[in-house]
Amino acid sequence: MGLSIIILAAGQGTRMHSDLPKVLQALAGRPLLAHVLDVSRALGVEDIAVVYGYGGEAVQQICGGDDLRWVLQAEQLGTGHAVQQAMPDTPDNNQVLILYGDVPLLTRETLQRLLGATQAGDVSLLTVDLDDPTAYGRIVRDNDEVIGIVEDKDATDEERKIIEINTGVMVCNASKLKTWLDDVGNDNSQGEYYLTDVVGMAVGDGISVKGIKADNWVEVMGINDKKQLAEAERALQLRLVNELMAQGVGFADPARVDIRGELLCGKDVFIDINAVFEGDVSLGDGSRIESNNLIRDSKLGTGTIVHSNCHIEGATTGSDCEIGPFARLRPGAELANNVKIGNFVEIKKSTIANGSKVNHLTYIGDAEIGTGVNVGAGTITCNYDGAAKHRTKIGADVSIGSNVNLVAPVEIGKGATIGAGSTITKDVPDGQLVLERSKQVSVPGWKRPTKKN
Repeated sequence: MGLSIIILAAGQGTRMHSDLPKVLQALAGRPLLAHVLDVSRALGVEDIAVVYGYGGEAVQQICGGDDLRWVLQAEQLGTGHAVQQAMPDTPDNNQVLILYGDVPLLTRETLQRLLGATQAGDVSLLTVDLDDPTAYGRIVRDNDEVIGIVEDKDATDEERKIIEINTGVMVCNASKLKTWLDDVGNDNSQGEYYLTDVVGMAVGDGISVKGIKADNWVEVMGINDKKQLAEAERALQLRLVNELMAQGVGFADPARVDIRGELLCGKDVFIDINAVFEGDVSLGDGSRIESNNLIRDSKLGTGTIVHSNCHIEGATTGSDCEIGPFARLRPGAELANNVKIGNFVEIKKSTIANGSKVNHLTYIGDAEIGTGVNVGAGTITCNYDGAAKHRTKIGADVSIGSNVNLVAPVEIGKGATIGAGSTITKDVPDGQLVLERSKQVSVPGWKRPTKKN
């Protein structure tokens, strides 16, 4: 018996007050729907149907995949109607798991527990206990069996005391579900077809309905507005940080870190406050990330220190590098071992070999720097001529003075020294001192201009 997953993702989400469809709102840097797709794929399912509606073209473009079956719900006529749109191409013998594009924090373990409790032909519901269940449908049981779901407005005083509520996540046989959905009516104040009506039909047919409780409300919370989105963000961040701390990663304050992608850490890594990690980031053993750093799609080697207020994207480092404070590594920056990048230094599409230093107020772009090079403050590689980029090559053991312009394409030979204030437009031979300065002139009697009244 196979498994089909149907994800309901057609709603606009008017309470978001956004032109973006609700399921594309960002959680940890990714759309809500992407998180639901992740947990669906983690179950090893071959048939995943996404019921889309509002903003459908954008939803498919951003969250599309060859393994997905896209089903249009042209009119949003309720959850029962939404599921019904996906049923014609769902194999009759499969179990069907109903998920929601705005419930992104469900874990594989919880869903496996729900599926494992569902016998062939039975129906299982994922439920949760709430301290304040007001406005939610209550789960009515007869011993262990669920015999109904009572909406808050229809509940008796005794039923309102029930704290177990329905999350909407359901598992049942596809063939039976098709039959029940055909019988669901819309004789209600909203004129919609509700999936919850299926539960009463199953009980009426003598089908066993199980209620499996989630461990906590956070995991099953639906996201309908920006406040709930922010609450889910913090809950997910805490989950991610807790997983890393269990692996031995140290955090100055677990509440002040954001992980928007995948963060892999070695042993004895320490992360200070207000660090943001986006995309795929890897931190080697003993690396240290100080406060207020953004690191995106980068791999930092063992023992590397990133001082405060740096922006690192698409970069790699070897071991024992030191970066910042206030440094920027742009895509293509490749540092070898024991490289020092200091304050207000920008590196773009350049390689820097072992032991070289670029300490202050410098721009290095489209360059290749050898071992043991020292680049003085205020140096820039002039790599763009207005139409094309050109490369600068600096050999090993070069010393470059302050305020030097290296006009590419140009090559600085091994062991050369460039005097401060020079503009270098020609290749420099190995081992030579090169100066390029205009004659200093003093102008007697010159007076600084003054403002007129």
